[in-house]
Amino acid sequence: MRRPCWSRPSTNGCDQHFRNTPYATPFKHCIENGIFTNIFKGAGPSDGPTRQGWDNRVAEALDLIQGISPDLRLMVDQLVTDLVVLNSGADGGGSASHIPGVVVMSPGAEWDVLDYAMCLVHEGMHLNLFVADKVYGTFTLPSNALEAEERRALSAVKIGQRRPLDKAFHAAIVTVPLMFMQDRSGVTTLVDLYAESLRDACEDLKKQRRIFTQYGQMLLDELCEFAKQIDLAQVARAISGMEYAGYRPSMAT
Repeated sequence: MRRPCWSRPSTNGCDQHFRNTPYATPFKHCIENGIFTNIFKGAGPSDGPTRQGWDNRVAEALDLIQGISPDLRLMVDQLVTDLVVLNSGADGGGSASHIPGVVVMSPGAEWDVLDYAMCLVHEGMHLNLFVADKVYGTFTLPSNALEAEERRALSAVKIGQRRPLDKAFHAAIVTVPLMFMQDRSGVTTLVDLYAESLRDACEDLKKQRRIFTQYGQMLLDELCEFAKQIDLAQVARAISGMEYAGYRPSMAT
């Protein structure tokens, strides 16, 4: 992962210290192309101690992921190439299919190290799904067609909301590593919250199984099986099991 790029409201993108360096490139690209506007529009200037605090928390978060699962840390290192950290009213993270490797993070004032770590894994999992979709294909329809009302499905995260099919599917998958991380950290908040909503989301997603490619159906079926009986030890095996090393889906060959 590249060194984080800090925000500053200027036409040059990043903070003065990073201008004219490779670290300014992701931020500048996003600003110029209207990407992550929901996060960037609230960004303001940040001082040195604030940026140093973010730097420290990101380093601690990576160490925490390493402690939870070295292989999960390896996945984050491989998938997240550039991290843009800024102060914005929209607390959370962001990633996009057309800029693989780039993650934007706007930490909340009350975030602890686990929150930073889960944000990195959360967005890393989105990037993983974006790359897999480019390689194998997940849906038989383009993304804009999945936004139609009849193609929407329940979200496992924004409980009770119906989202475009691809976004609902992503959200359901991303709950899995977050539950795993909290469980390994001795926290049950998300495990308790998402267990039921994940099952509801899977039941709704299954109604549109025909819209998924063979590869997408494989992912959906495995997710639905997991939702029936939450087994976080299975998540650990999926992350580190040698049987998954170099795995290539037969339907995608």
